[in-house]
Amino acid sequence: MLTFLTLRDFVIVSSLELDFSTGFTALTGETGAGKSILIDALSLALGERGDSNMVRTGCERAEITAEFDIAQLGDLQHWLREQELDGEEDSCLLRRVIDAKGRSRSFINGRSATLQQLREAGEYLLDIHGQHAHQSLLRPDAQRQLLDGYAGLQADATQVAQLYQTWQALQRRRILLTENAAAVTAERELLQFQQRELQDLAFDVSGWEALQSDYTRLSHAVSLQETAEFGLETLSEADASCLAQLSALSSRMREHVAHDARLGDILQLLDSAQTELQEAVYALRTYQQRLETDPQQLHEQAQRIESVIDTARKYRVAPVQLDEVLQRVTARLAELGSDGDLTALAAQEQVAQQDYLTAARALSQQRQATAVILSEDITATMQTLAMQGGRFQVALIPLDEGNAHGLETVELQVAANPGIPPRSLAKVASGGELSRISLAIQVATSQLASVPTLIFDEVDSGIGGRVAEIVGQRLKQLGKHYQVLCVTHLPQVAAMADQQWQVSKSVESNQTYSHITSLTAPQRVEEIARMLGGATITDTTRQHAAEMLSMAA
Repeated sequence: MLTFLTLRDFVIVSSLELDFSTGFTALTGETGAGKSILIDALSLALGERGDSNMVRTGCERAEITAEFDIAQLGDLQHWLREQELDGEEDSCLLRRVIDAKGRSRSFINGRSATLQQLREAGEYLLDIHGQHAHQSLLRPDAQRQLLDGYAGLQADATQVAQLYQTWQALQRRRILLTENAAAVTAERELLQFQQRELQDLAFDVSGWEALQSDYTRLSHAVSLQETAEFGLETLSEADASCLAQLSALSSRMREHVAHDARLGDILQLLDSAQTELQEAVYALRTYQQRLETDPQQLHEQAQRIESVIDTARKYRVAPVQLDEVLQRVTARLAELGSDGDLTALAAQEQVAQQDYLTAARALSQQRQATAVILSEDITATMQTLAMQGGRFQVALIPLDEGNAHGLETVELQVAANPGIPPRSLAKVASGGELSRISLAIQVATSQLASVPTLIFDEVDSGIGGRVAEIVGQRLKQLGKHYQVLCVTHLPQVAAMADQQWQVSKSVESNQTYSHITSLTAPQRVEEIARMLGGATITDTTRQHAAEMLSMAA
């Protein structure tokens, strides 16, 4: 529900802060005092287009901030999270700024938002009924949801939508396969050849790396053998090998170490070097014994490498990507299916179509029965709202092939006067009639509205007396389920409100200002008396006003 509204330099409002309550609130005041300013401000906060005329004369910008309690609006909370516009828990803050040049900025929970996002959020928050465009009942999808909600058919409608989507998906796939049968066959044959070729290659990345390493070693086996033999010859097997010469040098120095002890350190280094060289000789002999020189294996490995490289070049990828190519080919073959899939697909499509039609026909029957009851209920309510002889009709217009919502479109139609054929609710010309029809619909479906706040403007246009009292009663009844705000000039309607605000206008320093005041009980008596008696208020008028408030309470 709407909890708080702030206006800054908006039209003729300098600064205004309003706390909202539950139940039915009436806005009253003299003609021209600006009773519709509040509705205009809320409309802008909910995404209506604005211009520089909205900015108070002499000011740089107008600001409108509306705060809502959304604890019970799980769908809106989910939408805000999806849009990354969520804010404080159970709260939603809409803000609109319009500057003197007509430029506009929008915010949701302090984050920049588009007008479309404001409108989408607004559809969860409130409906404005009257001569204003922001009214969900004029949307075809809302009219269908109204009927389904009244009948408790939401789950059935969801099932029909799911069955329709399944049927359509199968139909699209079957049409695609039929229209492209030759191309699909050619593609399938090519893919099957490629799959066999890649599977026969039996390529894997780890095996490829091991193959390359083995081939490098085998291809250099002869030179590696020669290097090992040269090393052994140099170190130990030649007459003048390193080890022989080092041994001779060590023996000679050992003979002279007694004459000069300083040679001992050098002798230790030579002994250590001799040991290291001997270990190198052992390691070389072991390496030479294990070194493979298999020409046949080398030939086979060369052929394998050549085959892998040729295949990779054919598919224009690096060898390490051949596994990915096989996966893509296999996945595409699965998408295309086999030749027999077309027949099976057509059979599946026929079953899916029949499932949809069965569920859609059952939904149509329930809608038809409920449409009659809802039409009669709203028609009866219209008779009490100065629309005697008017008729309301929930029309079900058949569709040739059906859609995700069923075998018909739902259209709310109305004939405001007797002898006139019903026509679409969206085409009703009179704002007052549209407001009262909307009121009748809201009363009939008072447990179904998806928004917590309902605002009515000019619902009492062209009525008075007993009808005005009934309108007030209807609004009070709605106020038990929703937060209801109503702009009215009728005392019968205002007296029924749970709380009443007075809109007034003043002129200060040649500037016009609008004010909204929450009225106390004595102030309500005075305001109702003014609405009853005009400029001159007598004790009798005040007594009458007090009596009206007492009876309403």
